[in-house]
Amino acid sequence: MTDSRAMEKQERLPETETADTAGAKPPKPARTRNPSPSAPRRKGASKSPAASKSTTKKKKKTPPPGYLQRKLALLTIEVISLIGVAISAIIVLLGYSAAHFTGTGFFANLLPFAFGILLLVLLAAFFLLGWWRLRQSLHQKAEILAPAVAAGLAVVIGWISVQDNFALAYRHFRTLVGGKVEAGRVTLAHQVYAAYRRYGTKAMQKMLDRAAAFKPAIEAAAEAFDVDANILHGIAAAESSFMPRDSADGGRGLFQITQVPKTIAREAAEQLEVDRLDLQNPKHNAFIAAATFKHYLNEMNGDLFLGLLAYNIGPANGGLRFIMDKYHASDFTTIQPYLQEMPRGYPVRVLSYALAFRLWREEGRLLAYEEGRNAVHIQNIGIPGLHGNFY
Repeated sequence: MTDSRAMEKQERLPETETADTAGAKPPKPARTRNPSPSAPRRKGASKSPAASKSTTKKKKKTPPPGYLQRKLALLTIEVISLIGVAISAIIVLLGYSAAHFTGTGFFANLLPFAFGILLLVLLAAFFLLGWWRLRQSLHQKAEILAPAVAAGLAVVIGWISVQDNFALAYRHFRTLVGGKVEAGRVTLAHQVYAAYRRYGTKAMQKMLDRAAAFKPAIEAAAEAFDVDANILHGIAAAESSFMPRDSADGGRGLFQITQVPKTIAREAAEQLEVDRLDLQNPKHNAFIAAATFKHYLNEMNGDLFLGLLAYNIGPANGGLRFIMDKYHASDFTTIQPYLQEMPRGYPVRVLSYALAFRLWREEGRLLAYEEGRNAVHIQNIGIPGLHGNFY
């Protein structure tokens, strides 16, 4: 029974398969991926994705001409501006910290100053972080905004730096860094300011009025020997008060010239283009004085106080260099105790007059040192030949 059913089932299977095969649709012919070489390609046929990708890789975007130069220029402006702002902030914070916490006490002076340095570092870190975030925001709006803002900050800092308060902070910073050398220079500078105040504006104004007749000769001599004209005016004021004469000690003319070394006389004659010098001629006298001062200034390695002191002492007793070597003195501060009153005060007197001439040139008038904020303003203008860096 079972065998007969199995046989019937096997007989039915071919019929069913035949029926299904007969009712099904014939299969579509398979498409070939690559057309035969003989088949012509249509003119407007699109390229395959692989070909388009390779073409895209080959066609890279090139920046417009001058793009890199423009980007570098903007970055340079931004960096230089930020450096200027940072340096100004360091000078102000350290300068005022040094002035406020000056002293040698650990808890009262040294420790607070150290905390000030730490605060400066933290402020710098916060500033850089804040600027980086601001820069990203500005860069999204326009590429030029970040350099423009940085340059604007630098301009504001530049304007502040010419004000009296910034100059005061700068002097404190300079004293902090300069140490002993700067402290000695500041002490001598205040001797000059005190002498200017002591002489008074009325007496100085009379001196300026008398000097007007000799101004062309003195300025020509200063230019010929590359010395400060204000200092040369100050020497003439200290020597003759602009009243040329022959004195009892042998001084002659506007600068009270005494002994003239042959080399200096020859240099002056060459500059004047004359064969013989006349000490009674104010121009000749001024050229000899300028050559002499330049000689002693070089001998003292550019030290203004020592150069003026050597000019005043002259070659007598071997000159200033011999005296300094004898007593092992190294600068004007250490040589002062070995000098008499007259030569010791000579550089201060000359520079106080030179300061008056500088004020007259720059301000058009003499300022009373003790009035209002004139003292700070005069210190910012500075002493000729002494305060030449940033003042």
